[in-house]
Amino acid sequence: MSESFTRVELLRRGAATGLFLTIPTSLLAACGGDGIEGEGGTTAASTQVSRELKDQLTISNWPLYIDIDEDTKERPTLQQFTEETGVRVRYIEDVNDNDEWFGKNRAALAGGNAIDRDITVLTDWMAGRMVRLNYVQELDKSAIPNASNLVESLRSPSFDPSRDFSMPWQSGLTGIGYDVERAGEITSIGQLLDDPKLKGKVTFLSEMPDTMGLVMQLDGADPSTVDEAAFQKAIDRLQAGVDSGQIRQFTGNDYSGLLANGDVWACAAWSGDMVQLQLDNPNLRFVIPDEGGMIWTDNMLIPTGGDVFTASTFMNFVYDPAVAAQIAAYVNYICPVIGAKEEAAKIDAELAENPLIFPDDETLSKVKIFDAEAADNEDLKSKFQAVVGA
Repeated sequence: MSESFTRVELLRRGAATGLFLTIPTSLLAACGGDGIEGEGGTTAASTQVSRELKDQLTISNWPLYIDIDEDTKERPTLQQFTEETGVRVRYIEDVNDNDEWFGKNRAALAGGNAIDRDITVLTDWMAGRMVRLNYVQELDKSAIPNASNLVESLRSPSFDPSRDFSMPWQSGLTGIGYDVERAGEITSIGQLLDDPKLKGKVTFLSEMPDTMGLVMQLDGADPSTVDEAAFQKAIDRLQAGVDSGQIRQFTGNDYSGLLANGDVWACAAWSGDMVQLQLDNPNLRFVIPDEGGMIWTDNMLIPTGGDVFTASTFMNFVYDPAVAAQIAAYVNYICPVIGAKEEAAKIDAELAENPLIFPDDETLSKVKIFDAEAADNEDLKSKFQAVVGA
């Protein structure tokens, strides 16, 4: 995948073709800017929190990432928030790519200036960069009692172990997608790399955290705290797969078409794509590898200058299980809120039973969040790109 795109943008472009309820499924990218490490901004410790709600809350989010009334084109969740709090919501769908968003706002943030946003939604690795550079403010946790509804598996990411600066918006899984008629049952990433029956019929993802997270776990390594020796071992495994012809190519979400038409039999895949593809082909499967899978998340952050109390109040609102279920019923991502599944069943019983939208605790215990600093490490990205481009 080109460094100028992330999975969220690509999948949303795919959604425009009407793959699944006209709604997409989201992304990670392994893209970083130059000269970022030494930048600084305002520190979280200097944040002064007013306990009064603003008249208006400004949210910056990805396209097609909240419920919409298709008749009125209004957003019911935002309308309800306004009715309950009196706060008008200015909702802007201007996050098309993590790096693009960062590039547009970097100068202001580096100077400690506000960017006219109270909340912005960014992917794990970019959220980690924002925290590391002090471009975000601490949440007002006293205004977010519903934070206790956050699912256990997302409570302590490496970039924000106490969730002082971020709250998950929606998530997705990375595992194995396969055609059971052609490939038989697949349970391990090792099969994709070594099974001669699959030679030339395998793809991996061009986004480093997804592919490397899966392959590293094959040898028992923990991708949430990347060790360079384990990373190199996984790189060598991938290179061997390329050199032998086992791996056909590295892809963005375009693997979905290859899998659907039989050119690919097994691949590293995103859960949201598989939700869509299974509607048309019941022979397609998605599984978390025996060794473990990956989970990625888009996170709500309060950038420098944003109103902390109003933003935190909104985060609390969307962590109400009934509200979270309303959002999940439309966007069909993994909902991070405990209790939302039961509420979703009142809206759509079939939706609530979909394990790719509401994965159970056992599934969530098998997935890892990729080390955010490693995902933004230029040396590691270069090693990966050397294999992807081989």
